[in-house]
Amino acid sequence: MAEREQERVRISDARTLRALAHPARIEIVDHLTATGAAMTATECARLVGLSPSATSYHLRELAKYGLVEQAPSQGDGRERRWRSTGSSLWIDSDAGKPDSVAAEKALIDIYLTRDKQRLREWVERQAGDPQEWRDASSLMGQQLMVTAGELTELNAKIRALLEPYRVRDRQEGAPEGARHVVVQYAAFPMA
Repeated sequence: MAEREQERVRISDARTLRALAHPARIEIVDHLTATGAAMTATECARLVGLSPSATSYHLRELAKYGLVEQAPSQGDGRERRWRSTGSSLWIDSDAGKPDSVAAEKALIDIYLTRDKQRLREWVERQAGDPQEWRDASSLMGQQLMVTAGELTELNAKIRALLEPYRVRDRQEGAPEGARHVVVQYAAFPMA
């Protein structure tokens, strides 16, 4: 089951990791978490390209593991709305449990596949974007020499730099010309 730490939802057990490890479920949870929206199964279905009934099943499964919850109705109470249980996810398998580690690896593989596809799509369409967006975008890789403590501090600083720009907090009052942007960040020891 997912655990809540303030607004961060921690996912560590194998069953919850496996429950999330489906591309449509990831997209639903990511959208609800990023935007803070409350959506019906029909609205989520349009987001992920599935039928409302299939999406409703996925939402119930996500709720079973504490990743989404029913939101208050906005009308007469007949439509069921869903929202994220937190404002961010923290995937953190239990290193002492092989099934948890295996489930985390499978889930991360789905995220990496999706993120690689997003990057490929950007590379394909960037020539058609305005020059200011091509110049503003970045794909970089740098090798650093740091201690574990320094890397922890660096990660915290980067998270703090990104925080004011989160879609969830900025979508209502974003400046004119703002676009939805994804930042993919990874920092890990090479050997």
